[in-house]
Amino acid sequence: MDTRELIERLQLKQLNQFKHRSIDGVFISDMVSDTMARARPGNLWLTMQTYKSIIPAANLVDVAAVVVTSGKEVPAETVELAARYAVPLLWSELPTFELAVKLHALGIG
Repeated sequence: MDTRELIERLQLKQLNQFKHRSIDGVFISDMVSDTMARARPGNLWLTMQTYKSIIPAANLVDVAAVVVTSGKEVPAETVELAARYAVPLLWSELPTFELAVKLHALGIG
């Protein structure tokens, strides 16, 4: 599955423009250092963090997309940084666990 299909199937909000990517697994963490150490390229990163430091971490790891969960408001500076580095930034009102369950049901895990 790619990010375009994921956005449609789970009604995610796309916060910036980017080239759609294939998704290879899911990584869940609210710690940037944990993400940089353990996430893998192509992972979908689920987090409640919204500060701009998530973007360089996502870029370093080369995740398929960052999904901010739980309806957290994403600051404009985070969205702008994501746009500058073409890091796919998505948003969901669903809590992290509920979104993870839906991803598992879609065969992404």
